[in-house]
Amino acid sequence: MKQLLLTGLLLTTLLAAETPQTPNTLTTKEKKDGWQLLFDGKTTSGWRGAYQDKFPQKGWDVSDGLLTIQQSDGSESQSYGDILTTNEYGDFDLMFDFKLTEGANSGVKYFVVENYPKPKGSAFGLEFQVLDDDKHPDAKLGRNGNRTVGSLYDLIPAKEKQAHPIGDWNTGRVVSKGKHVEHWLNGKKVVEYERGSDQFRELVAMSKYKTPDYNANGRFGEAPKGHILLQDHGNKVSYRNIKIKTL
Repeated sequence: MKQLLLTGLLLTTLLAAETPQTPNTLTTKEKKDGWQLLFDGKTTSGWRGAYQDKFPQKGWDVSDGLLTIQQSDGSESQSYGDILTTNEYGDFDLMFDFKLTEGANSGVKYFVVENYPKPKGSAFGLEFQVLDDDKHPDAKLGRNGNRTVGSLYDLIPAKEKQAHPIGDWNTGRVVSKGKHVEHWLNGKKVVEYERGSDQFRELVAMSKYKTPDYNANGRFGEAPKGHILLQDHGNKVSYRNIKIKTL
């Protein structure tokens, strides 16, 4: 009998270890550690359109536990519009899963501020690039690959990254504490930098963000807090398991 109990306990433990966590949920430990879901898998609660007071009426779809921007014309933030969190964040640990379609482009921005008058493209903020490096032309633009997946868009290229194939899920992560920021892709750190440092400002000066428009209300990327944004770049991209912990 004792042997049967031990065998049953071992089997239960193995099954629990093999059972994946249900998407868009938090474990007891995650809740205890302060994690919060930014997407519950069912509603758009906690999100609104950038420069809007409501969630976009079309283009962004919630179904099967996924938050998906639909395919349009490939333009930046023109068809359906970006969405952002209603709350703002300073020191945080942000995690999200994303799945690209062939040739797709999107992005997860942080420290996002809504500058007025409204810019033609996306709201201003630092961006974790979400991109099909093989099929989207943006991967070959910028400098030294700084527009490829996982990169700090147009500023710092992701190094030694291991992106999963198009159609499979990838896990992105942004950790920001004080001035120190890290990008992670599928469990590997691929970008590290200090916001506001001389090196950071030199990179901004060599980027698209050097123009007065991006620096009208202070230096680009140096706001003390801001929204989290998911970008509509005219291509179909899905997100899930979006969660954040304040640090």
